[in-house]
Amino acid sequence: MRAARIRLLIASFWVGSMWTIGYLVAPTLFASLADKGLAGTIAGKLFRIEAWLSVGAVIALWVLLKTGSGESEGRAGKQLRWLTLGMLACTLVGYFALQPFMAELRAAAGPGGVMDAATKARFGLLHGVSSVFYLIQSLLGALLIWKLR
Repeated sequence: MRAARIRLLIASFWVGSMWTIGYLVAPTLFASLADKGLAGTIAGKLFRIEAWLSVGAVIALWVLLKTGSGESEGRAGKQLRWLTLGMLACTLVGYFALQPFMAELRAAAGPGGVMDAATKARFGLLHGVSSVFYLIQSLLGALLIWKLR
């Protein structure tokens, strides 16, 4: 019972922080700051923290699932492992694989963060793909919390 509560606490903190940063803080930064480059820099730093938090949360949840009582075995335990693995995959692709390319495009932008049309289109595509992975991870997170309850 204790391990189950700790798993729920970790998952709630992880998924809640993910939703807060992705769907409240980042949009508020872009809506509030006149300097969109600064908003992007701050949001990027927050997403970096969130990505590492995701890695840590998956490790912690997997350890708790492996060392927990019999409740983490069987079908329910496999579902939880697959959900966390799916969320980790979204982080690995959405942040660690795509973010370096996005950062490279931002660094190549001209003064004031101005991008030419081709660079802007590539950045927009990468940002869109990254956003889709974040949305999938968010939905998997909702399902994770549901399953842990």
